Order: sequence, then C-alpha cells, then structure tokens
Amino acid sequence: MKFLEKDKLENKLTKKVKSIGILGGTFDPAHLGHVKLSSTAREKFKIDEIIWAVTKKNPFKNKSSKNLKQRIYEAKKLVRGKKFIKVKYYEDKIKSNKTYNLVRYLKKNNKNSDLTFLMGADNLINFHKWFKWREISLNCKILVFDRDGYKANSLKSVSFKRLNKKNLKFVRFKKVNISSSKLRKI
Repeated sequence: MKFLEKDKLENKLTKKVKSIGILGGTFDPAHLGHVKLSSTAREKFKIDEIIWAVTKKNPFKNKSSKNLKQRIYEAKKLVRGKKFIKVKYYEDKIKSNKTYNLVRYLKKNNKNSDLTFLMGADNLINFHKWFKWREISLNCKILVFDRDGYKANSLKSVSFKRLNKKNLKFVRFKKVNISSSKLRKI
C-alpha cells in the first residue's frame, strides 16, 4: 500500500481528518493572487486550513525588498477576516528554510491531518532543484496552480514528468493577473 493511501486509511479509522494546505514563499509582498489561490484550494479541494509559511529568503532569488517582520505583518493584514488562512514563520523553530523539513515538521505535529503543498506553475519548473523534492511529494499531495505564461513549461518540467501523478494535480482557476515581482516594480 502506498504511503499516502496507508496514511489516509489510518486517519479515517481513528478520527476526522483535518486537511491542511501549505503555501510557502517570501510573500514580498503578499497579494490578492495568494488569497485567490488559497480560497480556490479551500473550495475545490475541501482544505480546512491554509498556512502561509513565510520564509526569510527564497534560496533561488535575491534579497527581499522588505524585512521579514514587515512581510508577515502585511500578509496578516491582507488576510484579516479570512480565518482559514494562518500566516506563520517556522524557520527558527525547525532550524531550516527547506520545504521538505517544514512538511516533515507539520506532518509530525498534525498526526490526524492530510497535508497538501500549494504552488504556482512557475515553481514547478524548478521544483526538481529543491532539497528532497521527491520526498516532499511522498509526504503530501501537491497542487500546482496555473499562472499566466508558465503552464507549457511547467507541464514539460522534469518535476511534472517524474512525480507520481496521483500526488500531483495541475489546477486551473480564475487567476488574478498580479505577482509579487510586478508589485515590487510599482
């Protein structure tokens, strides 16, 4: 029996399974696209809670324009009233900025939960460069949300071709044409 299937079966036998989505990033800045993605994940996939896991620095990008404290404050302000979104910072607690370590930590501390990692299609293109990327998909489902201009390349990516399609789903949704990089240029 596969890892996720066995995990789900055990959870169903014990008690109600809570579904947790994880959206990681620098949130530099957090914007309505992040909110729309989170809301869509909640509605379409019945995810109970979405954690915005804010990172100090994206290992694939240059320095953030705002400090960590400002980004967390602005993200919390943006989601005020959206009780299902929790803005959190874990790196000091888990002593790592790697998604793999975050997923393991959340899985260990949320035993009766299904974890789903949420990402934009742009991230799937280089997902194979992430630390223990295959293991991430063994520990949680992955939902990839379409982004303008990235779908074709993400579907041709090493990650998309090599990951188990049962744990990876490409999601079409009504996008908000905005990105953190566009907002930083304003």
